[in-house]
Amino acid sequence: MGSMFRSEEVALVQLFLPTAAAYTCVSQLGELGLVEFRDLNASVSAFQRRFVVDIRRCEEVEKTFTFLQEEVHRAGLLLPRPEGRLPAPPPRDLLRIQEETDRLAQELREVRGNQQALRAQLHQLQLHSAVLGQSHGPLPAAAHIDGPSSERTPLLLSPGGSHQDLRVNFLAGAVEPYKAVALERLLWRACRGFLIASFRETERQLEDPVTGEPTTWMTFVISYWGEQIGQKIRKITDCFHCHVFPFLEQEEARHGALQQLQQQSQELQEVLRETEWFLSQVLGRVQLLLPPWQVQIHKMKAVYLMLNQCSVSTTHKCLIAEVWCATRDLPTLQQALQDSSSEAGVSAVAHRIPCRELPPTLIRTNRFTASFQGIVEAYGVGRYQEVNPAPYTIITFPFLFAVMFGDVGHGLLMFLFALAMVLAEDRPAVKAAQNEIWQTFFGGRYLLLLMGLFSVYTGFIYNECFSRATVIFPSGWSVAAMANQSGWNDTYLSQNPLFTLNPNVTGVFLGPYPFGIDPIWSLATNHLSFLNSFKMKMSVILGVTHMAFGVFLGVFNHVHFGQAHRLLLETLPELVFLLGLFGYLVFLVVYKWLSVSPANASSAPSILIHFINMFLFSHSATNQPLFPRQEVVQYILVVLALATVPVLLLGTPLYLLHRHRRRPHSWRRPEGQQDKGSARLLDSPEASTSENGCGFDEEKTGCLEDKEDEFVPSEVFMHQAIHTIEFCLGCISNTASYLRLWALSLAHAQLSEVLWSMVMHVGLVMGQKVGVAAVVLVPIFAAFAVMTVAILLVMEGLSAFLHALRLHWVEFQNKFYAGTGYKLSPFTFSVEDE
Repeated sequence: MGSMFRSEEVALVQLFLPTAAAYTCVSQLGELGLVEFRDLNASVSAFQRRFVVDIRRCEEVEKTFTFLQEEVHRAGLLLPRPEGRLPAPPPRDLLRIQEETDRLAQELREVRGNQQALRAQLHQLQLHSAVLGQSHGPLPAAAHIDGPSSERTPLLLSPGGSHQDLRVNFLAGAVEPYKAVALERLLWRACRGFLIASFRETERQLEDPVTGEPTTWMTFVISYWGEQIGQKIRKITDCFHCHVFPFLEQEEARHGALQQLQQQSQELQEVLRETEWFLSQVLGRVQLLLPPWQVQIHKMKAVYLMLNQCSVSTTHKCLIAEVWCATRDLPTLQQALQDSSSEAGVSAVAHRIPCRELPPTLIRTNRFTASFQGIVEAYGVGRYQEVNPAPYTIITFPFLFAVMFGDVGHGLLMFLFALAMVLAEDRPAVKAAQNEIWQTFFGGRYLLLLMGLFSVYTGFIYNECFSRATVIFPSGWSVAAMANQSGWNDTYLSQNPLFTLNPNVTGVFLGPYPFGIDPIWSLATNHLSFLNSFKMKMSVILGVTHMAFGVFLGVFNHVHFGQAHRLLLETLPELVFLLGLFGYLVFLVVYKWLSVSPANASSAPSILIHFINMFLFSHSATNQPLFPRQEVVQYILVVLALATVPVLLLGTPLYLLHRHRRRPHSWRRPEGQQDKGSARLLDSPEASTSENGCGFDEEKTGCLEDKEDEFVPSEVFMHQAIHTIEFCLGCISNTASYLRLWALSLAHAQLSEVLWSMVMHVGLVMGQKVGVAAVVLVPIFAAFAVMTVAILLVMEGLSAFLHALRLHWVEFQNKFYAGTGYKLSPFTFSVEDE
């Protein structure tokens, strides 16, 4: 946990990997997940790198995997998770996996094609059987009519006509129901007077050969005369993609053909069942083999991608890689390289080299700290080895949230919800949930746990539980003493609905409430005014304390990076400016609380007027000072605060300019010494952080001494001017920004009060009638519970969360946290294993 307060020391390591063992070494590094590879071939195209052929082969295998996976999902099956940790396969296994995968894919394509063909053939037989078995009434005999026809002209002539010896033709088939009406209309318009069409819906649904869903079909029988009419009918049915079948005129012939079709359907169904059984066997083999192959090929492709970032030595006998690695993991790295390259006969070599860029930031987290670290890094990843705000955020973030969300009932509901997620965090079903909202809540379960716990604490301080005050301890106010000593009688009580408790009367005010706000304030008419004053002053105290703590944390950055001048030229003036003005305001609030008693409360001076007069260098005759010589103290503090501004503005730039001019520019480290120093082995005790120690601020933008020649005075002066203006104005705006604690706390309390009085209170009043309580309270309580969760917990909770996030990002972290670094992204197989 020591790395939580500051990022770990990271070293730049150069690896010499023998060609025969390079794949094994990189694979082992991927299993450990300790190092981040640097791309040494950034100027080389991806198509010109050494292992591009192997990567393409892996991608071809992955395409086949995608086809197999789609077929498994198409069959309604699931791929099991691979058991255990599967290592990356040796390169020679790639050809074996590719051959077996292609054979499985080809076999699956053939079986699937046979299944589709058999289903289509069975569907045709079933449609033909449905057409022959459908009753379309007696078959008419058609005749041709010479001459023009009209709508009143009969379609068929009576027997004995001039064409009674001509033969009537028949056409039967099936069409989708939504096409039947359009087909019938088009046939009538194109062949009116020369056909009779009969459409019937099938008695039972047939399975679609493509989707497998049951569908309904419309069968039809068309009787017509004339070859030209027949050709026209066939063209129309082809346009509608109808299934056309031969139709026999004799009833006995149709019955025999129907029996033959049913027999063929039974035989075809038997063949189809055998085909589907064989298909299930093939899919079973795919289910067994595909998950481990996917993991192995993903790992193999990742290894080749890392090898493509390595450069080749001049002798082509080894690959050279540069990696970032935590210093404490260097012995593990060396041991892993030795174990991986032992079979090749030549051991891999690793040694530290000096860096010319800022190392990445590495902060190890666990289940508890991951969500708090994520809040900090959402603002920006910290620079290398600067102070990490996450350990302090574990306390300050839930507390500031609870100040705005303080309620015992609401905090307890949030705490129980988070506790349920924490207790069920190891269940596979909980981890495998794909809902994005659930994943968001589950990822921040420990954050929600502390937010709910702190909300319960502040709820006890506010003495609010679902907006109702609770009497845990006896009240510090005595109504009986006020009534006995004020002479209240029945007439006075009947004429005055409101009474005033005077703390100056003996026995009325017995002392402060042991913990939190006295519950009697919930009955007072000036309850809101009292909470306004209390929460506003509390917000200012918390805000100034939070900002001063952020400025103080900057001391650790300056000490760690060896910048003692910043302690005197930046940190000290910032503290004097902040505490001299707004720290003094906090002092006035606390001093007034301690010095003013109920006896002299009416003549107590105004802190706001004193604070305004402090900047105007004036005084008010009606506003008495809080302590002797208060005006002198205020004048001194303002002068000190104004005097720190030029120190902040010019101190650091002038010091850096003076140091830069005194340094000899012609001095350089000898090349031999530089090479010798960069060749220190990992096991050398002299290997120190100086090889990789990079500065934090602008005067240490590099890691070698020749970077100091890049000092530009104008940029330093400009940067310091921006910092000075931002800090001085920020002290005012940030202090005012902390008043959101007061505003949101009051808003939450009042919204909770409105919800209680408008919903729950109405039900309780109605429930006083006998027989109504059981009927009315159940739906009213349900509505109250739903609105409490939806409005007060979800919406108000999200609002308080966002405001607490802003207070940490803008008001707190900008005092000491740059957030301009980048994370160490180690090469690891953990994602593939998951």
